Amino acid sequence: MGEKKYFVLMKGGKDTSQVFASRQPRGAALKAATRGATDIHLRERGTKRVHVFKGWTEMVTPPASAPAWLKDKGQIKKANVKKQRVDHL
Repeated sequence: MGEKKYFVLMKGGKDTSQVFASRQPRGAALKAATRGATDIHLRERGTKRVHVFKGWTEMVTPPASAPAWLKDKGQIKKANVKKQRVDHL
């Protein structure tokens, strides 16, 4: 099993204080998109790579397998991301 990696969210070419932990960059990008980020640049700690994603959220109905408390909410927020490229610093 792989280790968790840490990805720092970048805005305007500078690091922010938001750090997301995930095994894959897509997992960290989904977390950032859930928080409302649309233009997502994630710098992978310990490397010289910046993963660039486009993110958005949609309001969807909960799946049939969802717990009762979640079904009562009506609509839930679902994050989506699409990888654009990987930049090297």
